Amino acid sequence: MDELTVKNITKKYSKNAAPALKNFDYAFSNGVYGLLGPNGAGKSTLMNIIVGNLAASEGEVFYRGADIRTLGEAYRSILGYMPQQQQLYEGFTIKRFLYYFAALKGLSKKEANERIAELLHVVGLYEFADRHLKTLSGGMKQRVLLAQALLNDPEVLILDEPTAGLDPRERMNIRNYIYSIAEKKTILIATHVISDVEQIAKEVIFLRSGEIVLSGTPEQVAQEIGPFIWEVDVLKEDYRRVNEMYPSNRVAGERDGLVSVKVISEKRPELPEVRSAAVGLEDVYMYLYPNERR
Repeated sequence: MDELTVKNITKKYSKNAAPALKNFDYAFSNGVYGLLGPNGAGKSTLMNIIVGNLAASEGEVFYRGADIRTLGEAYRSILGYMPQQQQLYEGFTIKRFLYYFAALKGLSKKEANERIAELLHVVGLYEFADRHLKTLSGGMKQRVLLAQALLNDPEVLILDEPTAGLDPRERMNIRNYIYSIAEKKTILIATHVISDVEQIAKEVIFLRSGEIVLSGTPEQVAQEIGPFIWEVDVLKEDYRRVNEMYPSNRVAGERDGLVSVKVISEKRPELPEVRSAAVGLEDVYMYLYPNERR
């Protein structure tokens, strides 16, 4: 059953502006969905419409068949949202901040005690619970925001750049935890860290200028782009020439004095010993957005 349905959403921030979202239409069930695309693609706009922070110019959002505008508080009670911007009460300790949001979400004192202790362990901040937010690093603040989003054990979890500023081990721990809870939740993750969703996403959605350019399972989108990704081994001194011929390339490794290069080309590259390449989401991203920064 589709838990969350976004029907033909268009969002314009002013009458004469280009749409930030244009006819976005997608049905989400339980599992992890990755929202990918460069800055300005429409990811944050979509998330803010889904959580009710923004009104769509056109279209509707439904949860289990009901318009979220009519559900009101009932819908908000099953939501968890982690925004990209770190807007925290700097004078609060971590624990006080989480108790404050637990009260806003309607948790009893007993529920708050149990849930906050559990989540502080999940995000690796249990021993720092009495630290003031203003003393935390950016990565620690991200983990506080994630814990806040999870307090009410939400059925719909919306995460905007959840691992920004985290080190590789922290990212892995958070990714594993998200995967562990995804069976009974609909989870949307907007991220520039493709590895955050490549192994755990049920489906990925690539956006450009507010429109879906490609979507499907990671395997499906990789298969669709696969014919345009090639690999070749070149001498180090020849890499500059390859880079000039095919600017949308990336180094995939080095061995025995040869550089393995992945080349994006819709025709077979005019290079010696070209072979088809194994394709991941990063290759798909580079194909779809060859001239754009994340």
